Amino acid sequence: MSNLVQKSCFTILFFLLMIISISTHAKKLSPDKPCKRLVLYYHDILFNGTDLANATSAKITNDSALGSHFGMMVVFDDPVTADRRLHSPPVARAQGFYFYDKKDAYNAWFAYTLVFNSSEYKGTLNIMGADPLLEKTRDLSVVGGTGDFFMARGIATFRTDEAQGDYYFRLEMDIKLFECYN
Repeated sequence: MSNLVQKSCFTILFFLLMIISISTHAKKLSPDKPCKRLVLYYHDILFNGTDLANATSAKITNDSALGSHFGMMVVFDDPVTADRRLHSPPVARAQGFYFYDKKDAYNAWFAYTLVFNSSEYKGTLNIMGADPLLEKTRDLSVVGGTGDFFMARGIATFRTDEAQGDYYFRLEMDIKLFECYN
């Protein structure tokens, strides 16, 4: 019987030490204190059939007759700048796609990678999620990254900074990372 008691005590002690170890090594995430924050500007110039030299995105499917561009998909390789000016040196490229996924309102769904290759940052950030365009601000998920952003997680808050019809828009991206390993 004493051997059974010793094994039970050892097992309980082992699990208590494991729980204490896990709780002391667990990351404490605070929504008020991101470990890294970037404010960047995403510029999208949709090819309109005549502007081949300047276009950075193109429809790969046309919108349907259901309204609000429903069904239209766009692939892009857009410049991302540190300020609002389109012709500022890009700090990254946004490469991915968005599609309009709601019949009765402008709503898009994005999936893209920010590819950094500047003197300040190297690596990528992966961003995806719904973009209800009529909202003043929209939050998309940062679901990972590489290089300076290895396994980063956080939120990219979009705000439409400027729109010129269907062929140009600029988004302010307020990127807050809450899990950083570099």
